[in-house]
Amino acid sequence: MTQTWDAKSYATNARFVSELGMPVIEWLNPKPGDRILDLGCGDGVLTAKLQELGCEVIGVDSSPDLIHSAKSLGLDARLLDGHNLHFNGEFDAVFSNAALHWIKQPDRVIEGVWWSLKPGGRFVGEFGGDGNVAKIVTALHTALKTRGIDPEPINPWYFPTIKDYQSRLEARGFRINAIDIIPRPTTLPTDLRGWLATFAHQFTAAIATTEREAFLEEVINFLKADLCNEAGQWVADYIRLRFSASKPLNLP
Repeated sequence: MTQTWDAKSYATNARFVSELGMPVIEWLNPKPGDRILDLGCGDGVLTAKLQELGCEVIGVDSSPDLIHSAKSLGLDARLLDGHNLHFNGEFDAVFSNAALHWIKQPDRVIEGVWWSLKPGGRFVGEFGGDGNVAKIVTALHTALKTRGIDPEPINPWYFPTIKDYQSRLEARGFRINAIDIIPRPTTLPTDLRGWLATFAHQFTAAIATTEREAFLEEVINFLKADLCNEAGQWVADYIRLRFSASKPLNLP
């Protein structure tokens, strides 16, 4: 099973993803006239923000439903897997927010970004870093193991350390401008069930339909003491990796 996205559910349960993306745009420092590729554009909210700042933006995402939503905003949004970028030296920058941890072959992505950029172009993004939603992952894995299911092949996420991701960027030739791990506990707009429905599809899809409700209840009960406060608000244990890298202007 692969992760699927529903634009309406995403807007309800995950709007914080784009709302918390502005610091990444600040690192990008877009200028009017910049040609930018938004890698993993989702429903296009941040893509539209870049366009409002005077940039020429193409958004790509692997979800047909999210691309449909992005197009409804009048954006140039294209259905494309981040593993298979096909652009050739046409962008001043590649921007990505909360998408790269869904792409399990990072070197293929970095290679595609490299070829997409002009010499001197920049690659700026933020995604889940080492330890991101670790408590939620533990609860999901535990509940699967009690049912005799190996969680490792199911887990859809890549949450690297700074050392891991920096070494991959540098191996391709990128120069690191800045890179950081940022703990960011995040209050959820609904509850953990809404978060699981939006982001944990691959885990629940491994469970028989008749057992999914019990599975979800087990995960929620496992996490309630740690992630739900006295007011009933759920706070996910997010940790983000934010980076800025550049393709050298003068290549050897």
